Amino acid sequence: MKNSEDRILFENCKRSEGTYCMSFLHYFLFKTNMCHVCGSRDAKIYFSNDTLPDGYSVNKGDMVAYQPYAMGRMKFIWGDDTEEFRPERWLNEEGIFQPESPFKFTAFQAGPQICVGKELAYRQMKIFLAILLGCFEFKMPNENRTVNYRTMINLHIDGGLEIGAFHRRGK
Repeated sequence: MKNSEDRILFENCKRSEGTYCMSFLHYFLFKTNMCHVCGSRDAKIYFSNDTLPDGYSVNKGDMVAYQPYAMGRMKFIWGDDTEEFRPERWLNEEGIFQPESPFKFTAFQAGPQICVGKELAYRQMKIFLAILLGCFEFKMPNENRTVNYRTMINLHIDGGLEIGAFHRRGK
């Protein structure tokens, strides 16, 4: 959490009940998967001639590649405030998470190739985070460090990311 406002929001969310907190957690995971997707690049090979949704024609054997890592930061896709952490971006008036099109948010693919384990993955991430954040507090030794990513098949942090985990006591 970058600042005290985020910490206060998280602490209040832990103590309260209701749909907002689950939607907030889902948003947090959605935003994380949008900006820090595991597969930093992907490609598809066409097995027949086809036309993409924007009208571009592809031929059998053509490869179309895209970079979900870059797409998660593109202002023309997500808006001028794409780098800002704003939970309300994808919450409706009742505080319920409203998903984006899987063709725009590509962390789990889309169409016939959509990940069949997507909902299970979100459920596991929520359980994992609830346990970890309930038991530990995480701190970076140098919070001012600039993190640089290495885009390979999977997303890597250049030089790794040193982080300390400390037991929460009496909270």
